[in-house]
Amino acid sequence: MARTKIGIITGGGDAPGLNATIQAVVVGAKEKNWQTIGFKAGWAGPIKNDWEEVTIGRIKDIQRAGGTILGTSRTNPAKIPGGYKTIIKNCKKLGLSALVAIGGEDTLGVAQKLYQKGVKIVGIPKTIDNDVGETDYTFGFDTAVTRVSEALDRLVTTTQAHHRTVVIEIMGRQAGWIALYGGITGGAHVILIPEVPFKIKDICQVVLDRYKQGLTYALIACAEGAQDPGLAERVNREKEIVRKICKKQKLTKEVINRVVGKIEYDAFGHFHLGGIGDMIAKEINQSLAASISSYMPAGIKFEARSVRLGHLQRGGSPTPFDRMLGIRFGLKAVELISQKKFGQMAALRGEKIIGVPLKKALAKIKTVPPSFYKEMKYFWEKS
Repeated sequence: MARTKIGIITGGGDAPGLNATIQAVVVGAKEKNWQTIGFKAGWAGPIKNDWEEVTIGRIKDIQRAGGTILGTSRTNPAKIPGGYKTIIKNCKKLGLSALVAIGGEDTLGVAQKLYQKGVKIVGIPKTIDNDVGETDYTFGFDTAVTRVSEALDRLVTTTQAHHRTVVIEIMGRQAGWIALYGGITGGAHVILIPEVPFKIKDICQVVLDRYKQGLTYALIACAEGAQDPGLAERVNREKEIVRKICKKQKLTKEVINRVVGKIEYDAFGHFHLGGIGDMIAKEINQSLAASISSYMPAGIKFEARSVRLGHLQRGGSPTPFDRMLGIRFGLKAVELISQKKFGQMAALRGEKIIGVPLKKALAKIKTVPPSFYKEMKYFWEKS
């Protein structure tokens, strides 16, 4: 009888805890005398048939390392001619009994389509954004929150020393979990998330009130997807005016896009976020420079600045929580395969790791309930 062979793929953005998860899948498979191979660079691996055998020796002590030993990418099989057919063909050619897909909504979405096409597959939710449904947490989230909280701890000292207002732009796409958790634990005075639109005039008023009280500094935690609809509309109008001027000067399309900015999309159709922090800081400067000057220490000019944490939020060693969650998810994935519960995803519910249908987990992105945001807002406004 042929030895059972399973494959692993890690897709999308890297998240701390991926290596711990890979380690657990390999250890769990070894216990059942299964062979494990790892596809390289996300879904590009099974499309190009690029893989390596992942042995116990290969995964020794990797649980403490960030990133993924298999590499990752945002490759979308649907964007590649014959992408899905090629994956299925290569999995059959390798004699795989099952495939473990580790990723966020995009990677797991591909996994669900492969399952519908007959591939025996199970999923593991990975994303720093914590936006996958049907699980209390995804691994990578706790580490990202820790990074944000630590960054705010560091930024507050220089913010206080220079009597500045600093806007910290935080990852999360259309979910505000990192900004909310990181902002609260890091002591932000304002927290902005995509789920609850804001008005720039309200933010300016909060900052002004602080300076009037002698609190001549402020930290604003802003999710990259946060929006003031009115501000966004005005900025877009201004960009169109600049674009028309550039066209009259007969500048090339490439030059105009560099001047005005061009919306970029990834392989799954998500447009690249970023820049809201700079926009808010600029608006605060323009709105408060004159009115706030009388509350500043003698000789000090008011200034608002922005800091984009970027990939620092997802780098480095995973927290113990993310290591443990990844390990438990990995072991659960092996269990789901042994029980032939394909088309399911490992999920955290309370203290238990259970299996849930991928289809159900992907039905809706998990975002911050406005009621929860309101409850937390009361806390940071009063503390």
